[in-house]
Amino acid sequence: MDIEKIRTLIALMEESELVNLEVSSDDEHISLTRHYDAPAPTMMAAPTAAAGAPITAEAAPAAVKAGSVETSPMVGVYYSAPSPNDPPFVKVGQKVQAGDTLGIIEAMKIMNPLEATQSGVIDEILVNNSEVVQFGQPVVRYKA
Repeated sequence: MDIEKIRTLIALMEESELVNLEVSSDDEHISLTRHYDAPAPTMMAAPTAAAGAPITAEAAPAAVKAGSVETSPMVGVYYSAPSPNDPPFVKVGQKVQAGDTLGIIEAMKIMNPLEATQSGVIDEILVNNSEVVQFGQPVVRYKA
């Protein structure tokens, strides 16, 4: 299955707000799962409107930190170091140049380097080592 087919499936999942998607053919099989950082909303007894529909309160938007981010270019597993015994590629407070490796994303048994698209100082690493990342998920934040 080529990468464009996978990207099309990811876009379909995002448009439809699907959590799981599995596609199989004679010689190909792909299973995609979306993971959300925010906990799922819980249902509580809520007051109802005149028509009997529950009235829900909207959550306040989360505070957004300043500074640009590097996002994952694909779905995969993020690794902060080349191997378990090696030091991480980057640490908070480290200055990086465009093109420096920030981590590795393993997708379909292929190790893909996550490279800095800009120069700056690392303010925050937003994912843990060996964590599954989604397409477009922020991985690293630069200082503003």
